[in-house]
Parts: sequence; structure tokens; C-alpha cells
Amino acid sequence: MAEVLPSSVLIADDEEEIAQALGRVLSRKGLTTLLAKGGREALDLIRAAQPDVMLVDFRMPEMDGMELLRKSRELDPELPVILITAFADVRGAVEAIRAGAHDYLSKPFDHREVIRVVLSALHSRRVKPGLKRLPVDTDPLREIFGPSEAIGKVIAAIEQVAKLNFSVLIAGETGSGKEVVAQAIHRASSRSAGPFVAIDCGAIPEALLESELFGHERGAFTGADQQKAGKLEAARGGTLFLDEISNMALASQTKLLRVLQERTMQRLGGTKSIEVDIRVLAAGNRDIEDLCGNGTFRGDLYFRLNDFAIRIPPLRQRKADIPFLAKRFMDVTNLELGKFVKGFSTAAGGAMLAYDWPGNVRQLRSVVRRAVLTGEEIVTEEQLALKKAIAAPLPDHEPAACSHVSSEWEGLPLREILRRNLAVLERQVIAHVLRSAGGNKAQAARLLQVDYKTLHTKVKEYGIQIEERS
Repeated sequence: MAEVLPSSVLIADDEEEIAQALGRVLSRKGLTTLLAKGGREALDLIRAAQPDVMLVDFRMPEMDGMELLRKSRELDPELPVILITAFADVRGAVEAIRAGAHDYLSKPFDHREVIRVVLSALHSRRVKPGLKRLPVDTDPLREIFGPSEAIGKVIAAIEQVAKLNFSVLIAGETGSGKEVVAQAIHRASSRSAGPFVAIDCGAIPEALLESELFGHERGAFTGADQQKAGKLEAARGGTLFLDEISNMALASQTKLLRVLQERTMQRLGGTKSIEVDIRVLAAGNRDIEDLCGNGTFRGDLYFRLNDFAIRIPPLRQRKADIPFLAKRFMDVTNLELGKFVKGFSTAAGGAMLAYDWPGNVRQLRSVVRRAVLTGEEIVTEEQLALKKAIAAPLPDHEPAACSHVSSEWEGLPLREILRRNLAVLERQVIAHVLRSAGGNKAQAARLLQVDYKTLHTKVKEYGIQIEERS
């Protein structure tokens, strides 16, 4: 049997320390890494080794990232190229995307983001004969993930259950990313080659929901002038995602339970049994166990769906993710609009951390997109247009002065509340991210997208003491 070679990633960066660090991150994912100190060496390696993806520093002596991108396309038009940029080079990165680059990463970057972008590039690459396919890309998670411990547990749960044929019940508030999690489970599962079919049980009237699920035969009811396959049939060999299942009527719950038990169904008005080979993922923004207690949801269906449970915490409970997600949404919107907004003002950052985000990640994405549309170089607090900010609860160990300030909030303008509490919020976020990074200040600085010296100064200023894990 021919040897199966791992996929290879070429890293072109004149800063050897950065190139080696990236190489270590990617090697831990089973990828072969090749290092080049400049453009000419990278071109030689493309000719000799035929890498599957290339990471390129935008600014290099002799040959910059744009020139290397153009020359690499002459050698291998299908080679995905990912630009590594600083904030000041975002404009050039946008131009590179238009010139054919696959994506870009802005410094400082999170290692998980690097892995996901590289896996996405490899997934889109035409796999050469003899090369091994990587696990299916979980790119949808880029819309909700971040450095917080809470979202790390969600990702770990997805990885744990994805390969199994378990039904999964996904709980979370509206806008928290339940369908994104469902898509990630499907794409990492053995059914990834099959369809992913979603149905919003809360958006379809009860009278039409069964027709949408089961389909119908011609003449089954008034207006059924032709045969129609339902979502259960459409999802065969793949995954059916039942969103807001807590809104499903009891009669429909009974029929769905029978399908899940017997693995067969009939269209409305039909007599033919149809085999149903599906994996079911369900989600709701209400506590289904409570609904079982008051009789509005069948307990046996709940247990059938709840082989495994994943709860997505609301954004207000994982505020360490807000700067990361806001930057991610800003980058994506910059590319979409061809703009070059670089970041958020200090006041805007504080406002986002103080806000309660009732619409969760979906609301954050919408707010950032609107702000980038109206913003120029830096997004201001006014451009975010957040209507109500709610300060995070103060932990017991905060200084007494901060607790005293909290008693005087009533009647103060929002700007003054934020000014008084920004330091408290900043301390909480830095401590949380530093704890998530195992006390590693360099990694925490990358996650928070601040200079290492700035973070070190603030850690000392706030008296944060978190030992680095060995």
C-alpha cells in the first residue's frame, strides 16, 4: 500500500521566531510544516515540495506578500495563500483577497484561529493524489468561538459527540449560535457528506409543520396539487436540525417520536412506509425539562432527543469573547465592504464589555457590521449605538471604592457609568483571559490583541496574580 503523506503547510516569514511558533501549532495538528525566511526561498519550496497551503507574512524584505502571492500563483494556481498582517496592513490584505488570497490573519492572532483558517484552506484545496484528507472543517464555529473557558467547553463537547450517532439537544438563548453548533457537529460527523436540513419549528404554523416534516401526497389536503417530500426525507443519510422544538405541538411531537423509534414514516395522505436514516439535533431557547413538568412537552420525546446535551452560555456570561468576536466581525465586514476600519476606540471597547447583549452573538455581529459601515478608521462608542449598558457584577475581591461607585449609578449618564467602571471591567477581562491562557502573558496578549508590554503593565497595575502553568 502506498504511504499516505500528511498535508503540508509552507510558512514564509522573515521573523524566524514567529515562523517556528506557527510551525509548532500546526505540527500538533498532524501537519507537515516547511519554513522559508523569504519570498525566493518560499518559491523554491513550492517548486520542490508542492505544499498544500502557504502562510505568508505581508511585510518581508526583498519580496513582500503581494509579490509572493502573484509569483506563487504562476507556479501553482490552486495553492491557497493566507496573509499574515498587522493592523496597518489590513488595506493590503483586502487587496490580496481580491487578487486571489484565501484569507488573512491579523497580528496578534489566536492559535485556534490559525488552525481553523488553515483547515478551511486545506478543505477548499483540490486534494492531490496520495495526500490524506483532513477532518471536515468546522469553520462555522468561527462565528461564535473565542478564548473564554465557557466556549472552550462547548467546543470540547462538540468534538466529543460529533463522531457518535447520538441525538443532541442544544440549549441556548436566541442568537447564541445554536444552529452554528449544529452545523459544526454535522460537518465533523461521519454523515458530513450527507445533507444538513434545518427546520424552525417556531416559525411554521402548527397546521403546516407536519406537512413540512413528513411531506404529503397529491390530494392529501386542499391545495396539495402535487407530491412533496418533507424534511425527514430530505435529510436521509445526513442530519435533521429541529430548531425551537419546544414550540412543537403535542400531536406533532407524538408523530415525530414514532418516526425516531421506528425509523420509518409515511407522507401525509400516503400509505407507503419510507425508511428514515437520519441523525437528529434539536435546539430550544426554553428549558424543555420544565415544559415536560407542566405537560406541554412529551417526556419520552425529550429523553429520545437528549442522548447528549450542549448548553451555549449567553454572551454576557463570556465577556472575554467579546473583543475577539468583535474583531472577527470587523475583519469580515471590512472584506465585504472593501473598507479599512482598524479597530475600536477605548470607550467603544468599554461599552461593548459593559453591555448585556440580549441578542447575544447575533446582535454583536449586527452592531459591528453597522458600525463598520458608518465608521472610518476607528469605531467610536457613538457609532455602536448601544441603547442600554449594564455593568458586570463586581466580584467580592474588588476594591471597596468600586463597590461604593456602584451604589451611585442611579441617575448618572451612561458615559459616566462606563468611565467609573471601565477599570473594573478591564481587570475582570484581563484576569479571566490570563487564567484561560494558563497564566501565559504572551498568549493572553495575543487573545486580547494588545501589546505584551501593555498587558504586563496592566497586570502589575491591577495586582493580578495568576501563576503560569508549566
